[in-house]
Amino acid sequence: MNAPMRATLATPTANPLAHPDYQLSDALTARRGQIFLTGTQALVRILLMQRQLDAERGLNTAGFISGYRGSPLGGVDQQLWKAKKLLDAANVKFLPAINEELGGTAVMGTQRVEADPERTVEGVFGMWYGKGPGVDRAGDALKHGNAYGASRHGGVLVVAGDDHGCVSSSMPHQSDFTMMSWSMPVLNPADIGELVEFGLYGYALSRFSGAWAGLKAISETVESRGTVDLDKIRTDWAEPQDYVAPAGGLHNRWPDLPSLALEARLADKLDAVRAFSRVNSIDKWIAPAPHADIGIVTCGKAHLDLMETLRRLDITVSDLEAAGVRIYKVGLSFPLDMSRLDAFVSGLREILVIEEKGPVVEQQIKQYLYNRTAGTRPIVLGKTDADGRALLSALGELRPSRVLPVFAEWLAKHRPTLDRRERVVDLVAHEILSNAADGVRRVPYFCSGCPHNTSTKVPEGSIAQAGIGCHFMASWMDRDTTGLIQMGGEGVDWAAHSHFTKRPHVFQNLGDGTYFHSGLLAIRQAVASKANITYKILYNDAVAMTGGQPVDGSISVPQIARQVEAEGIAKLVVVSDEPEKYIGHEGQFPKGTTFHHRSELDAVQRELREIPGATVLIYDQTCAAEKRRRRKKNEFPNPDRRLFINEAVCEGCGDCGVASNCLSVEPVETALGRKRRIDQSSCNKDFSCVNGFCPSFVSVKGAQLKKALAAAFDQAAFEHRLNALPQPAALAGDAPFDIMVTGVGGTGVVTIGALITMAAHLEGKSASVLDFMGFAQKGGAVLSFVRFANTPQALNQVRIDTQQADVLLACDMVVGASADALQTVRRDRTRVVVNTHAIPNATFVQNPDASLHADALLAKMRHAAGNGKLDTCDAQALAQRFLGDTMGSNIIMLGYAWQLGLVPVSLHALQRAIELNNVAVPMNQLALAIGRLAAGDPSALTETTAKAAHAPMHAPVADDMTFDALVAHRVELLTQYQSAAYAAQFTAFVKQVVDAETRVAGAPGRLSRAVAQQLSRLMAYKDEYEVARLYAQSAFADALGEAFEGKPGRDFRLEFHMAPPLIARGKDGAVPKKVTIGPWLWPVLRGMAKLRGLRGGALDVFGYTLERRMERQLIADYRTTIERALAGLTADTLADAVALAEVPAKIRGYGHVKLANLAMAKRVEATIAARLGVTPATGDAVEQALAHARHTGKSLKGIPVVTAR
Repeated sequence: MNAPMRATLATPTANPLAHPDYQLSDALTARRGQIFLTGTQALVRILLMQRQLDAERGLNTAGFISGYRGSPLGGVDQQLWKAKKLLDAANVKFLPAINEELGGTAVMGTQRVEADPERTVEGVFGMWYGKGPGVDRAGDALKHGNAYGASRHGGVLVVAGDDHGCVSSSMPHQSDFTMMSWSMPVLNPADIGELVEFGLYGYALSRFSGAWAGLKAISETVESRGTVDLDKIRTDWAEPQDYVAPAGGLHNRWPDLPSLALEARLADKLDAVRAFSRVNSIDKWIAPAPHADIGIVTCGKAHLDLMETLRRLDITVSDLEAAGVRIYKVGLSFPLDMSRLDAFVSGLREILVIEEKGPVVEQQIKQYLYNRTAGTRPIVLGKTDADGRALLSALGELRPSRVLPVFAEWLAKHRPTLDRRERVVDLVAHEILSNAADGVRRVPYFCSGCPHNTSTKVPEGSIAQAGIGCHFMASWMDRDTTGLIQMGGEGVDWAAHSHFTKRPHVFQNLGDGTYFHSGLLAIRQAVASKANITYKILYNDAVAMTGGQPVDGSISVPQIARQVEAEGIAKLVVVSDEPEKYIGHEGQFPKGTTFHHRSELDAVQRELREIPGATVLIYDQTCAAEKRRRRKKNEFPNPDRRLFINEAVCEGCGDCGVASNCLSVEPVETALGRKRRIDQSSCNKDFSCVNGFCPSFVSVKGAQLKKALAAAFDQAAFEHRLNALPQPAALAGDAPFDIMVTGVGGTGVVTIGALITMAAHLEGKSASVLDFMGFAQKGGAVLSFVRFANTPQALNQVRIDTQQADVLLACDMVVGASADALQTVRRDRTRVVVNTHAIPNATFVQNPDASLHADALLAKMRHAAGNGKLDTCDAQALAQRFLGDTMGSNIIMLGYAWQLGLVPVSLHALQRAIELNNVAVPMNQLALAIGRLAAGDPSALTETTAKAAHAPMHAPVADDMTFDALVAHRVELLTQYQSAAYAAQFTAFVKQVVDAETRVAGAPGRLSRAVAQQLSRLMAYKDEYEVARLYAQSAFADALGEAFEGKPGRDFRLEFHMAPPLIARGKDGAVPKKVTIGPWLWPVLRGMAKLRGLRGGALDVFGYTLERRMERQLIADYRTTIERALAGLTADTLADAVALAEVPAKIRGYGHVKLANLAMAKRVEATIAARLGVTPATGDAVEQALAHARHTGKSLKGIPVVTAR
């Protein structure tokens, strides 16, 4: 079996950096040498370089750019704002367009400047940008602009951001054919360097021909970053001297009235394009091979796929040329330069065209050659073979692994001496282990504290329609949200649908950015159609899906209100997390507008759905991610409050997750099973989790989060141990080194790729990184393809393909075990480094019993890599312990992998890259060091701290305890709960079960363990006395001390969120209303805890309620049911007996939550008991509680529950 070429390592040296003085600003300001450039920066650099070139030629020009954001061009506007000073100095104006069509229209206006006698410049070079659907949206403007033409000293680039793989779009997109239909030339760059060069070429082409030039920008170019050699970018383009323009010229002019002359001029422009390209071709002869009889044509990024295919098959371009294989790379994909095509096809009998998506080049070649006689017409293969069978399909994205089998088969057929087909099986995707983790996914989700967690809810019986924006994710959140529509069409589909359905009404979600883009027109149409629809305009003060940009113009809640009033809506309401801010400003709104707190959303929506016609609900709450950004800059109020969960009081029912839909409410495994805690690092202070029906939440006011233990490191000792670590090997040879980095969106994981590649650049290496995120910034999967090599020729495509990775750095094991990541792993070659921390995914929000199947995820990665190729590290635990913030975990993983020798760049370069990144530099430098020590000298982390490290609070968890330890733990719990005698009842019954199981199975096992866990859970039901005791015990104060600086009462104050029975009863069976109680409650709870001896007696005033009687009855019922099961216990019935014993695990929560879980548990219990042939016991109090639940459907009337809403 032949292994592909792979990177080799050399002995480390102390070579100085090749670019020691490099600054991030060099990406846009350097004039010569190598720079490290993102594809988005390349678009900015095109504008700056064009102005420089014009100035050098004595032209007084200006630049203009407009368009609309959208992946893969989602960050263009942010990059332009960052470069504002440079753009201002170059007289380049940026107009963020309200939508794509208006952006195109604005660019059209720049080409009229040259004919303006009052002009202040000689010409304006324009640039329009937009993603694929934006090209469609702006089609009318762009088509007209191209027809009217560019000006002689202006020129226009149309940058089309095509999402070939549908990574972050409503559908896959290819704009080439659309631009071709407008007679617009199309430039297709393969990498970032070509993106810059082709952009400058496009301006020269546009100025000469009068045509607007389409510039294709796909993820691999515009969303990647890499090394660019400015000295290799051509900027001098000579105009053809033999071309004679038609009468009247080709450029923008006035008058230019509608006529067939426009059509004729479009054809003339294409002739001019062909004339220009003959003199200034950006096509390249890769292998001229004058005596060849077969040839290959490539275009754009697909050329790099071919080059990587050759590298992996160990074939050079010289090998192919010597074997008579001609290779031609197309840069101008429309119109093709036919004079060069004639030279290429001369003597060839067969051509293989390799291009991504549809056959742009292939069709032109076939059309050109069609009428040739058979002897001079080569066979052209591409999307299909000569018999019409699929070959290089237009579906999906092209990869080297897709090219490999086709190319190897084709080459072996024509050149048997270069047959490499035996290697293909080792280079394409391999089988991934199937196990319990197959269904585990890192699905994008709303950010912690996102307004959409609340705003996208609809009343029972209603449905909502989705639209474009973050809120679209409600579609997979069990929110009765369906449908898909183009941007700005929201709700108009219902105007037609409503005539043919019995459903009387729908809600339509509409983001404020989409509203401003074109959504107001949809509302106008809905009003005109008289459809019954409620638009929920989700005003979150930012275009959150693409990075938190402001809306491109003036927009506010009062403005929206007045605009929709003018459209003739039937009713307007405003819902907000801060409705009080509208007091005194009601006059800015239409008469009759009502204002409500978000807690009233359900009732408000129920009212609106009954009103005929179009109604509008404006939901006003700032984007959580934007709040976080602004708070870091002190530009947004930051409440001096945090929520904290008393894990002992928590039942693990998950109702807080249901109430908040928040990812920061995480599961935590304890000695008493799974509970919930708040990840303070990611919490955005929305506080809606406190609405969960549970008394475990407290507000902590005036507290600071615990500072990192790093401050307690003995610096001298720490540095001594750090400096004693061995230096890993450096990269040697010419093969690239490939690192696949996986992680969770929004955690800064893309920083790893940025740091590694910047370090490689500083060392003089060639490097690239491509971050595939899509919706990943919302907690979804991130894949960063990191590649670097000692020579630029070794780097081809930016994506790491199948079995190509040297290292899989799995900062999140869910994404690390995904098919996209594992297909890059080669068994017994790829090293895998895994962060074993179980980062909860979206499933945990709604399902309290969800599992990541961590062992199965690790098994998938271990199977893919082979034995001895996997290293593990709990980076979150290290970050929390030594940095005080889990946000440093990704850099810890980087340091860990570096110390293992799996990131072959120098430490000096990596540290310099962290400095250049200029974000949390001290913390990241320390995180890197902690990761290195964790890999090379883990004991140093605790031995060099000046004070003892905090021990984990929950050790061991229930599943890790032996049976005897478990029983002992529960005996101690029940003794503290009530008394030793009470605990003795537990011990006696467990012994009864142990004896029965031993008779059947030979020893106590799963049944005994299940009964011990569930009986103790039922016996320690959390009544008022127990909740008080759990707040009074020192463990709660200790837990606060672990999280916050200082002591409660002295350094910060607590507020409790409970529903005392005397003042918080719900009306008509509704859920009791929560009240906030000050710190005076804490001593009251301590006193109340001492009264637990009254529990169950005549003086227990709480014990007479139905809920407490129900809880006591459940204990007796459980014992009776288990005794009945034990009576007939056999080896065959043991598994069902275990399942029956585990049923109470579902009976969790407080009040109506517990009751709903009880009803579900009783249904499960009945099914299992029937299999065992026993009748489960159900006492009177339990029957009454279940009957009451069936009658009211909500809560137990008159039951006083200490709880939070």
